Amino acid sequence: MQLIRDYMRNDPLRRALDDLTEQTFGFRFERWVRDGYFEGDYLPFSYEQNGRILANVSANRMRFWQNGRDRLYIQLGTVMTDPAFRRQGLAASLMKTVLEEYEGRCDGIYLFGDLSALGFYKKLGFSVGLQYRYTLREEARQQLRPLFPARPEAVFQRIAPEDLPAIQRYREAVRQSAVQSALEQVNKYGLQMFYTAGGQNVFFCRELDCYVVMEPQGQELCLKSIICREKLPLEQILQRIPFPFNQLTLGFAPCGEDAALFTASPFGGGEDYRFFFRGKQLKSIEQEKLYFPELSHA
Repeated sequence: MQLIRDYMRNDPLRRALDDLTEQTFGFRFERWVRDGYFEGDYLPFSYEQNGRILANVSANRMRFWQNGRDRLYIQLGTVMTDPAFRRQGLAASLMKTVLEEYEGRCDGIYLFGDLSALGFYKKLGFSVGLQYRYTLREEARQQLRPLFPARPEAVFQRIAPEDLPAIQRYREAVRQSAVQSALEQVNKYGLQMFYTAGGQNVFFCRELDCYVVMEPQGQELCLKSIICREKLPLEQILQRIPFPFNQLTLGFAPCGEDAALFTASPFGGGEDYRFFFRGKQLKSIEQEKLYFPELSHA
């Protein structure tokens, strides 16, 4: 058994990682890498034996613009061990290797950990933190003046999966987008494409030359991302949503000038995860009432 790292461009090793990832989480990296969305910021640390990945912890280099400050955080993800090799300390050993590699070289290390692993991460020196989720205030929703029914170019229209030129324009726009949130991932291209490369839940407003990623579920709506060359007022975005909603939640933290439209509520991860962190700079997430963009989760 040997420790290997940063091998995503090694086809046989990446496919071995994919085998364990699919077994554990139900997805593969192959297409993401093959289509050019991997740009070097996802770094697996693994134990390998005879071409088989036994355990893995991946470090993701995350550059954020946080309320006007540049931050480099390391997000840990794809923490997994082959069932036949569990309870041997492999994941803990890899975790310690990654911590030794990056502590002192970044502004903090964090992850979104499974509820069953609370004790595991606490033993490794992680603290449990809070984020804040933002929901449109009812008064603000009622005061919105929607533009629909309106000219099609004035409101957001869903991109069709078969419209390849439109999807390509969206991909290019992601690289050129201005900061639209209080905690904005700067190197967002790889992760944004992991979730939306095929145009999933992507809408475009021609009049604004703006894209949004949003998921309507009945009368509830989650606005996950805004992609535009210029910072736009959120109220202007909301007026152009082409269907009614009773509740709107953001998948990011709004900029200060937009925050008055929303109610900020402490969020610990619900029944899905807990936010774990190491490094005093990451205490600012709770202090500044921030929320890691949902499309930045690795």
